[in-house]
Amino acid sequence: MELRQLAYVVAVAEEGGFGRAAERLSIVQSAVSQQVQRLERELGVLLFDRSSRQVRLTAAGERLLPEARAVLAAADRTRRVAAEIAAGADGVLRLGAVHGPADRLYGLLAALADIAPRLRVRLTRAAPAQRLALVGSGELDAAFVRGPADAPGLDLLPLWSDPLYAALPAAHPLAATRSTTAGGAPLSLAHLRDLPLRLAPRAHNPPFHDLVTAAWSAAGLAAPAPGPAFTTLRETLTEIADDAPSWTVFYRVSELPPVPRIVYRPLADLTVTTSLAVRSGPPPPALRRLLQALRTVAPAA
Repeated sequence: MELRQLAYVVAVAEEGGFGRAAERLSIVQSAVSQQVQRLERELGVLLFDRSSRQVRLTAAGERLLPEARAVLAAADRTRRVAAEIAAGADGVLRLGAVHGPADRLYGLLAALADIAPRLRVRLTRAAPAQRLALVGSGELDAAFVRGPADAPGLDLLPLWSDPLYAALPAAHPLAATRSTTAGGAPLSLAHLRDLPLRLAPRAHNPPFHDLVTAAWSAAGLAAPAPGPAFTTLRETLTEIADDAPSWTVFYRVSELPPVPRIVYRPLADLTVTTSLAVRSGPPPPALRRLLQALRTVAPAA
């Protein structure tokens, strides 16, 4: 069964004859007649009564005519949706997400919805290395990543940079303010070189670990003594407040947690850049729409 055969059936039924249907379709009458006969043989039923000068639908033809119209309408919808997908106005965008300030992600999704209201976004959360691997394999269209990343075969498009924060015991001399906010003058790495650093093992987040460790060399400083390993932010902050003096470094994903006897200070010479990882080459339509939306919320991208 072919779509053109169904279209011929509908045309003959609506025009009341093969000749007028052929004129409407801009083809010869014999082609219409032959294709309708082939369809009738395939279906095993007669669709038209040809015994009089006017061609009429048989009972079987009357029953199947709505089905033929429905199939043709579905095919038209499929073509329209395919055209919209090709233009990036419809479809699914598979995006690897990072933990971060919600207003940025929500702002991006809102801008994307304004540009392509029918484009659906499917967010996937995974470890940084896995996000990059999923983009490389084509399972994700793009992914947000922080810090330097080893991404062979991918392009990293810088989007925005965020400050990093040091969390210190409030009693330490470097904590010039007792506030639990990120107030006070920024600290440099040189200020912190004698204080043990609590940093998660590299395997937990290679890009961030490499960013922090490389910063000491870039500043011409020896890395600080390692403190106990970073576990979760809440647990680590509690231990910093209660144990021997140490500090940790982190980026904000929400409001800074109010932990007693902890002071937050911005770091003067260390920021983390969020990039969009994409496969090299021309972007597919849905990704083009995302890049268009990103330009409205991150003009420097």
